[in-house]
Amino acid sequence: MTNPKIWFLSALMAGTLLSCRENKTGRLTPPDVKKADTLLTAHGDSRIDSYYWLNQRDNPEVIAYLEAENAYSEAFLKHTGDMRNTLFEEITGRIKQDDRSVPYELNGYTYYIKYGEGMEYPVVCRMPAGDGKAEEVLLNINEMAKGYAYFNVADWTVSPDNRLVAYSVDTVSRRKYSIYVKNLVTGEVYPDQISNTGGEITWANDNKTLFYTTKDETLRPCKVFSHILGSSPETDKMVYHEEDSTFRTNVYKSRSWKYIMIVSESTLSSEVMLLDADNPSGDVKIFHPREKEMLYTVYDDRERFFVLTNDNALNFKLMTTPAGKTGKQHWKEFIPHRSNVLLRQAEVFENHLVLLEKKDGLDQLRIMQADGKKDSYVDFGEAVYTIGFSNNYSFTSPNVRIDYSSLTTPSTVFDIALEDLGKTLLKQDEVLGGFNRQDYISERLFAIAGDGAKIPVSLVYRKGLKKDGTSPIWIKGYGAYGYDSDPYFSSVRLSLLDRGFIFAIAHVRGGQEMGRQWYEDGKLLNKMNTFTDFITCTEFLISEGYTSANKTVAWGGSAGGLLVGAVMNMRPELYRAMIAAVPFVDVVTTMLDESIPLTTAEYDEWGNPNDKVYYDYMLSYSPYDNVESKDYPALLVTTGLHDSQVQYWEPAKWVARLRDHYTGENPLLFVIQMDYGHGGASGRFERYKEIALEYTFVFDLLGISL
Repeated sequence: MTNPKIWFLSALMAGTLLSCRENKTGRLTPPDVKKADTLLTAHGDSRIDSYYWLNQRDNPEVIAYLEAENAYSEAFLKHTGDMRNTLFEEITGRIKQDDRSVPYELNGYTYYIKYGEGMEYPVVCRMPAGDGKAEEVLLNINEMAKGYAYFNVADWTVSPDNRLVAYSVDTVSRRKYSIYVKNLVTGEVYPDQISNTGGEITWANDNKTLFYTTKDETLRPCKVFSHILGSSPETDKMVYHEEDSTFRTNVYKSRSWKYIMIVSESTLSSEVMLLDADNPSGDVKIFHPREKEMLYTVYDDRERFFVLTNDNALNFKLMTTPAGKTGKQHWKEFIPHRSNVLLRQAEVFENHLVLLEKKDGLDQLRIMQADGKKDSYVDFGEAVYTIGFSNNYSFTSPNVRIDYSSLTTPSTVFDIALEDLGKTLLKQDEVLGGFNRQDYISERLFAIAGDGAKIPVSLVYRKGLKKDGTSPIWIKGYGAYGYDSDPYFSSVRLSLLDRGFIFAIAHVRGGQEMGRQWYEDGKLLNKMNTFTDFITCTEFLISEGYTSANKTVAWGGSAGGLLVGAVMNMRPELYRAMIAAVPFVDVVTTMLDESIPLTTAEYDEWGNPNDKVYYDYMLSYSPYDNVESKDYPALLVTTGLHDSQVQYWEPAKWVARLRDHYTGENPLLFVIQMDYGHGGASGRFERYKEIALEYTFVFDLLGISL
């Protein structure tokens, strides 16, 4: 198995001597990268990109440069090797190694996953419901992963007759999955390997037909196929083809098992199609034709459907319609739109409806009778927390299962009684090493933006904090796609908190923490709000005495890396250090290239730069295009060679250009995972090596010793 890029072996250290060098003062200098000017022209505007050539993944010269950057980073941090190892051991030492998930029942079996001592991957197991002894191993992913640097099982699902399990695997980290089928009676893995899929798998009720998606050259899931066991995948029937390049397609089965549901969705529009799960060769029927800027999600109630939609409802509303009348003209309002509450998600049970809502930036769980006569909210007793639905597979269950977490409460699983709202604690993750949640305090504050917007800031720190500006702070942000930066618990974070750090989340515009308008105000031609909100939050925390600029560390990943890059150009003096993980930093060039994964599907998020209005606006904040000669903060940039979402060459080019413009003495390090992609390492413990590297980088800068 190939080792990850941050734990270098002696061979790589030998390579360091060839890849970087000391100058006359005895200091290491970063590797050289050649310039080859490429002229990029659009709308009469010309840009010179000296590092455009780095987008050749198979070019040995590119690989040599990336490896040289890895060697330089390792040499630069060589003196911190003991700290990295100590932090890694500290972080993983809090994890209960012999562990298992909360079991759930499905179709006569109880399912769970478990880990053993030292296991990087889970073991998927089941028992006959009510037995408790006759354990059956469906998938031992540790055995399956042997010989691979990266191994990810994206989905697994058991056939309705309980005899077969289908699962999808990615061994490259490019999010192109191969589907396999295993006979649970004989242990045989069938030869029906299906390649280049989106990863999700859905069984029809005949126990022999599988539905899956395939991807085009831009890695967009665009086709739905059905596969009959024992046949060649080359003969699989195409059930649906989404030809609009701005839409992505997925397929799943309704909780009632009545329907195969095909969903085609863009950022602003969606369309649901239904297929009788008992008749997999039947006709696909459109639930309601897509409409511009109308999203909807369908929940099956056997006799009727619930429809969650933003049709004339910015924060969404819930509608109902009979099973035989699915067109919008038949929809009737069940829960109206509310300007101060975002309706996020629903779970439908036989006699109850459970809703996830968001109000004033906080999650709420609402349980109501299906006839609407009884309606209640569940109190969790904390000011800052996050909740989500867990494994709710039984339509007739008397409970709803949820996952609960807060900045001070480890991940917890509850069953909540639908009738009386009684909570049953099923499991709370055990944090080894003497953790006591009473030693920590969480807060929710609001920073006021220049336009009057109240930006939530979630904080957690160890008791005894003095607001005298001396505490270091780690502040993260995201602000894109309407994704919330939820205030969840992390045992890893204790390595910061126990050394005096404050951990902060800036809930900037572009997410949906404050409702759908919060998202609208942070995308397209409002994108600049995301960056200025983050700056506002940083200034607020400094002014309130929580920290000072020379002890402020900013972290962002993917679209959050864009945030970090833009903010770094705008207000570098506010930060001592920044970490940009798999950062989306070359916005204009990427969004002009329709061959790159995700580009066309994200026009509604960032804009289409083929329109000059969007081109000019993107150009105003694109981190790569706004690099200037200035005293930037210390910067650590990470990426993965096989990243399918933000191509490795974006951060590679950015780092090269920054090296040309860095003034002052702050370090700039670039670390590339040569075996992984967007999500990093796949192993349970292996993934924490990168976090240990990030923490080491920061501790070394701030003079923090272990």
